[in-house]
Amino acid sequence: MIQTIKNFFIAWGSIFKGSAKYYLWLAFLACLMAIGVHAYIGQAEHGLIMSAMRDQVSWGFYISNFTFLVGVAAAAVLLVVPAYVHHDKPIKEIVLFAEMMAITALIMCIMFIMTDLGQPLRVWHILPPPIGMMHWPSSLLAWDVLALNSYLFLNIIVVFYVLYKLSRGEHYNMKSFIGFLIYLSIPVAVSIHTVTAFLYNAAFSRPFWSAALLAPRFIAGALSSGPALMLLVFQVLRKVTDVKIENKTLFRIATFITYAMAINLFFMGADLFKSFYPGTAEGTSIHYLFFGLHGKTNLVPYAWTSLITSIVAFLLILNKKTRENFVTLNIACVLMIVGIYIEKGMGLVIPGFTPDVLGEIYQYTPTATELLVSLGVWSFGAMVYTLLCKFALPVYTGKLRFAVEGKEPHEVRVRRPHVEEVPEEQA
Repeated sequence: MIQTIKNFFIAWGSIFKGSAKYYLWLAFLACLMAIGVHAYIGQAEHGLIMSAMRDQVSWGFYISNFTFLVGVAAAAVLLVVPAYVHHDKPIKEIVLFAEMMAITALIMCIMFIMTDLGQPLRVWHILPPPIGMMHWPSSLLAWDVLALNSYLFLNIIVVFYVLYKLSRGEHYNMKSFIGFLIYLSIPVAVSIHTVTAFLYNAAFSRPFWSAALLAPRFIAGALSSGPALMLLVFQVLRKVTDVKIENKTLFRIATFITYAMAINLFFMGADLFKSFYPGTAEGTSIHYLFFGLHGKTNLVPYAWTSLITSIVAFLLILNKKTRENFVTLNIACVLMIVGIYIEKGMGLVIPGFTPDVLGEIYQYTPTATELLVSLGVWSFGAMVYTLLCKFALPVYTGKLRFAVEGKEPHEVRVRRPHVEEVPEEQA
């Protein structure tokens, strides 16, 4: 045990070694984080009056980012299933980096919840007993906290156990406890976005969120935007590190995204039909989102940007020629991220509150404080993922390995994939 801890700190020391570009990147992120911290101190001192949120619109840019990032975290399941359940070797080679992205996204989710609380001491009410006073099981927010933290701890355990076995040149058996945790993480990944959707559904006075398709839409959108973000990150990883990621692996992920995006657009169309065609009062919020109400149209550009970018992204990724061309593929990924980021954020949260229960239309626009705090959180997330990759890469590539009892260090052979080998005919 003592030796394992020593090895951990030896591996952790790799984050302090890098090129000038690496240090400049960290310094850049640290500056953005400092700006975000300064903005948050101002919000903590003066309260949420520094934000644009009011009684009429009590959720805003923070919860918008939270909703999107829950999807990014859940999207790791798109690679976990083929890697671990179907033993897809190319996907298995990179699934570790997807799980680290899930860890990063979940940490950012927690940070956005903390910033949205306004007063940090209110976290007492969302922590489980005996630490806090969580209203479980009656509160859906309590279920959301449990789901998010469970998925976070599952990914942390799996990632660091995998790295531990890799550092010893060993594989773990999927029939062991770690295999159970991996299989458990699959339904938990689905649950985190499902419970988030149920959180919206539970607001009975907000008909815009009272849709049975909301949870399926959340999952479909997550399996589109999350892997799209991963595709961009994987291309950067293979360019700046020694990680070998083949083109066919990236194109296979793009194929997965195509199916998910098709389902997402179908669900979106069904929801739009349900909202617009009857012409009832329940469609007021969606009309405000796409066309405005009484001359108030601040969300209209968001709505049409989201719809157009999502459709264009789908058309680009649907065609095999553009899907297997990195220029058009990257354009499609960026458009998809933008479209779903707006759809699951400003296009979901704000119209749900507008008009309010008294019929008032409050036009919400994020303040500089909200934008700067959010920038700080995103910068912190980028730094966390950078450091996780920096920690994992020497072990993952076999450059850092430790002695196993009965063997000398040079006898330890690090192999990939990091789980037990599967015969080719079963892969």
